[in-house]
Amino acid sequence: MISSARRMAASLGDAVVALVMALHLTFALSLIAALLAISQARAEDVSCGGRNLVEDWRANDPARLAAVEKEAAKIPNGKGLFWKIAKDGAPPSYLLGTMHVTDPRVLAMPKGAPEAYQAAGTVIVESDEIVDEKKAAAAIMMRPDLTMFADGKTIGDFLKPDEKQTLEAGLKARGIPLALVSRMKPWMIASFVALPACEMSRKAAGASFLDKQLAEEALKTGKTLKGLETLTEQLQAMDALPAQFHVQALVETLRLGDTVKDVMETTTELYLSGEIGMVMPVMKAVSEEEAGSSDDADFEQRIITDRNHTMATRARPILEKGNAFMAVGALHLPGDQGLVELLRKDGFTVTAVN
Repeated sequence: MISSARRMAASLGDAVVALVMALHLTFALSLIAALLAISQARAEDVSCGGRNLVEDWRANDPARLAAVEKEAAKIPNGKGLFWKIAKDGAPPSYLLGTMHVTDPRVLAMPKGAPEAYQAAGTVIVESDEIVDEKKAAAAIMMRPDLTMFADGKTIGDFLKPDEKQTLEAGLKARGIPLALVSRMKPWMIASFVALPACEMSRKAAGASFLDKQLAEEALKTGKTLKGLETLTEQLQAMDALPAQFHVQALVETLRLGDTVKDVMETTTELYLSGEIGMVMPVMKAVSEEEAGSSDDADFEQRIITDRNHTMATRARPILEKGNAFMAVGALHLPGDQGLVELLRKDGFTVTAVN
């Protein structure tokens, strides 16, 4: 089976967009607010109530944790959220890995980042369209083929009977009748179910995730705001993968049940400690699968690696001028094809801060 936990890690850690990205759009937020009334959780809650699986393994399964740490140690630049980017002849810039969530612990940013942000003349985010939700929603609505099934198809056409039952039950538990979302692409539906209720509640109430806060503040304070991708490009990356791939991921995510809270809390605490290289190995261990499928590898290639190269190429001329603050999903930073390494290959000196 395709590893839903690994896919969730990509969406939770990134932004990518994957599942979480859909929640940036006005029409998606309106749908959440109208259909869900999902959570009794208070918007001010810091934690969504999950447990840190790494700490559980430390106490009860040290062999599993040791295997995860060994795998994570092989990932270049796997430690650190905040990086300094330097090149002769220009003032330094900074790179911050983010999570596209509204958790106050994430919004606080690591030591030194707020000061670097305030001093920067240019702010770079994945997509500058996130500051104007109506404009972004209008752009996406121009491409309904990226978010909705065409030719009368529904998600039911891709489901086995037991999978349909799982989907109906999972949506019902969140206050969403299947009929109301049946024409949505499965990854859009997954955006409603892949996050715990407290995070969904904060988003539905209008709370901004870190990247959006930084972009909004940049405009308010007269900084130059630059985006590296369009939302349409991000949607196209998701839509390029087979529908059945996304359907299976959606069903498996629902089958995780309350483990979703544990995945969120574990990912968040790994993020806060700067252990970005641990995220994917931990999620692989959660799924208890020895290897992903070819589709799984294709997901990581399209949603993480390919976008890394796009971001590096488009950021290069901005960073050449210096005095920029770049904030992108943290999973785009580590690895031999991650942004840190790609920027080094472009002649920048990139060093971890803290």
